[in-house]
Amino acid sequence: MALSTRSNFAKPDDAFRAVVEAHRGLSEAQSADLDAALVLVLANHIGDIDVLHEAIALAKRRVLDSSQQQQQQQQ
Repeated sequence: MALSTRSNFAKPDDAFRAVVEAHRGLSEAQSADLDAALVLVLANHIGDIDVLHEAIALAKRRVLDSSQQQQQQQQ
C-alpha cells in the first residue's frame, strides 16, 4: 500500500473541523495527548509499517520546513 497524500474525504473541511473541535476545551497537555492517541489509533488502522514510516518522514519534513520558513520570516 502506498501513502496517499491527496484528500480522501468527500468534505475535507468537515474532517479538519472535526479534529479541531476534538481539541476544544482541552488543556495544552490534554491536546498533545489526544494528538498522540489519535496518531496511534490511525497508525494501527493503517497497519502497514512501510506506509507508517513514509507518513512519519513526510510529516517531519513538513514540520521542519515550516519551522525554517518561520525563522526566515523573522530575520
